[in-house]
Amino acid sequence: MSFEKNDAWLYEITSEKKAFDLNLKEVWRYRDLLILFVKRDITTLYKQTILGPLWFLIEPLFTSVIFTLVFNNLGNISTGGIPPFLFNLTGITLWNYFATCFTGTSDTFNKNANIFGKVYFPRVIMPMSVTISNLVKFGIQLLILISFYIYFVLSGANISPNYFIFLFPLLVVMMALTGLGLGMITSAMTTKYRDLKILVGFAVSLLMYISAVPYPIEVAREKLPAFAANIITYNPLSQILEGFRFMVLNTGSFSWGGALYALAFAIGIFFLGLIIFNRTEKSFIDTV
Repeated sequence: MSFEKNDAWLYEITSEKKAFDLNLKEVWRYRDLLILFVKRDITTLYKQTILGPLWFLIEPLFTSVIFTLVFNNLGNISTGGIPPFLFNLTGITLWNYFATCFTGTSDTFNKNANIFGKVYFPRVIMPMSVTISNLVKFGIQLLILISFYIYFVLSGANISPNYFIFLFPLLVVMMALTGLGLGMITSAMTTKYRDLKILVGFAVSLLMYISAVPYPIEVAREKLPAFAANIITYNPLSQILEGFRFMVLNTGSFSWGGALYALAFAIGIFFLGLIIFNRTEKSFIDTV
């Protein structure tokens, strides 16, 4: 007796994928796993630490104090009449979200090699979960910024948001896409070149100083050589941070050209990272 089975496969797992394939349907099908990874990232971030979630508060405040002492008090860098501490806290708050997205996704393949080698799920879920979970940390630090903002307003500081504030969600998305894209590129490269893992921390620190985090772009144009000022000016992260400070503190400058340039870069680096990530996904298990 023979039986013929003509049922089509419900799912088919194969390494033959298009390089440019976000595969949103499959990611949506594994949405419960994505939520699980997001919860895991949040609960384990500061597990077994003495201060726990208080590090969310300590990190930006401590960095802002150091920047104020070094750049504003010792370096005499002007913030355009804005309280230096608030100026620094504003830039650091948005920068930290980018930095945590970048560093958190830059070692995805090596860090998750064990689980990748045992069970199948869309690999892009891992860096996506890091980016989404970091929104919680960013939200807490944003509340700190709002608290100090209100304090300085009540103290008589000449600060006020402007109507460009409606672009704030777009800036957050741009930071997320840039951090995620760079992280996926770095993660793919670290499967073969482990030295890059060591260099990521140094690269983030260096990138912070050329992204106009502790100073306005205008100051860089005034005090630095032309080539250095141009690097800072045309750094898309500088455009995002300058735009954020402009809409929140009403200081500095904002241009639609710079915003569109930063948006195009964020989208481009994300898709480039996705292409490289998808290609590396097929064979990384043989090299890690």
